[in-house]
Amino acid sequence: MPENSKNAQEVLGKRVWELPPLILHPFATELGPAQLLEGSKAALMLCGLLPGGDDRDDLTRKLLHSRYAEVRMLSFVGKDLRRWIGQSMEMVRRDEELSALGIREQSFSALLVYHPPAAVMEKLHKWGVAKPESVFSRALGISALFRDIPRPEQFSDDFLQYYHRFADHIFVCEQNLASFTEITSANFSFDLYASGEYTRMLEAEWGEQPPR
Repeated sequence: MPENSKNAQEVLGKRVWELPPLILHPFATELGPAQLLEGSKAALMLCGLLPGGDDRDDLTRKLLHSRYAEVRMLSFVGKDLRRWIGQSMEMVRRDEELSALGIREQSFSALLVYHPPAAVMEKLHKWGVAKPESVFSRALGISALFRDIPRPEQFSDDFLQYYHRFADHIFVCEQNLASFTEITSANFSFDLYASGEYTRMLEAEWGEQPPR
């Protein structure tokens, strides 16, 4: 955590605030899982970790094509994360006690990356996300750079090939732009839903309500 961060748990004790649900939307991509895997194999071949007879330029093309799809995916995730952070900040502003604690957007970014509720981590692992902290931090890093992802030809090859390093550093940079109060799941809880799952849940709740 940044050196200029503070911790809220000493003030809040064991009280828990329920944050808005984090809703992740699906996104369309022209690349299927097989092509993403092809990009990963190309990276290993370029490093000499897998045998391969493909031309080096062709391997690089496959790798960059796959990397662009990954950047695009993270951009969509980042938009959902920032929407949730904005909703959470609105809740903080309406609470007199919380608004006096120095809780900022960076507080919720750190909550997502470093201190998410155990149930959220468990759900992400069930979805096949091996390292949620890396996905969230890089999604926030990418979304700090671009409102909308540029076309593939507008990126340099170096950026696409090493985008994860750029995203990691941008996330850390944004976290250090201002002092903020560190918060954890000990005091702030939230649920995670896929957008379709959340819609079905709302429809079920509405269906159970008696007509007025």
